[in-house]
Amino acid sequence: MKPRLRPFLFASLLMAGTAWAQQSSRPPLEPIPEPPPLPGPITEEDLIEPQVTIRKEGEDEVTEYRVGGRVYMIKVVPAHGGTPYYLIDRTGNGVMERFDGTPELSVPMWILKSW
Repeated sequence: MKPRLRPFLFASLLMAGTAWAQQSSRPPLEPIPEPPPLPGPITEEDLIEPQVTIRKEGEDEVTEYRVGGRVYMIKVVPAHGGTPYYLIDRTGNGVMERFDGTPELSVPMWILKSW
């Protein structure tokens, strides 16, 4: 064997032995425990699906979402391919807030150079 190959052969045998020792010393995996049950009984209100009503107002398409007789969201699709927007009752007090579905644009205004 050439003298230059001896360190390479020794290093490769050492690495293979280390990898084998790490694999054989792993503890066996334990099964995942079952998740805890949901708190409290499921009531009939938890199972209520929202009622959806789609209607035309002029040329716009209006979709109302309500639960328990209360409107909580309205989707308006303007005629001729306009961008849809939403009216959402966030607090439950009947006051609708407009939400365009796009994040507010925040333009960075850093000073790069001043004279």
